[in-house]
Amino acid sequence: MPELTHFDETGASRMVDVGEKAVTQRLARAGGQVTMAPETLQTILNRQIAKGDVLEVARLAGIMAAKKTPELIPLCHALGLDRVSIDFRPLDERTLGIEATVSVQAKTGVEMEALTAVSVAALTIYDMCKAIDRGMSLGPFLLLEKRGGKSGTFLRHA
Repeated sequence: MPELTHFDETGASRMVDVGEKAVTQRLARAGGQVTMAPETLQTILNRQIAKGDVLEVARLAGIMAAKKTPELIPLCHALGLDRVSIDFRPLDERTLGIEATVSVQAKTGVEMEALTAVSVAALTIYDMCKAIDRGMSLGPFLLLEKRGGKSGTFLRHA
């Protein structure tokens, strides 16, 4: 079993030392979903929510969240991200899929940034639509793909 690198030999929390690691191209994709009443999804897709364009606000919130991940997750390294993109697509009449892709040239990966982007985009959708549908559910949120670094590539199978 791999060691938990965020703890030292005494069990104390620590930020992983990446000083000796090589800078490589890193990429992570994460996915999530928001399930809601069919009418809510149609209202979002038709851009008829009174507060504004839900998907564009959620996209901006997710991008901003990816950039602020080290402020939210205590042991994440601060990274100058090269790219953050967030896409939405209906999965069925009740479910909106969210996918974030984050990339960087760095000594550590961007999985947490991608997962943070997806979850904050979902929370933003909930916030903007709760007045018409408090029964929405969020998640699951999943790492779909990771590339780069010593551990190589991870690709979640369907």
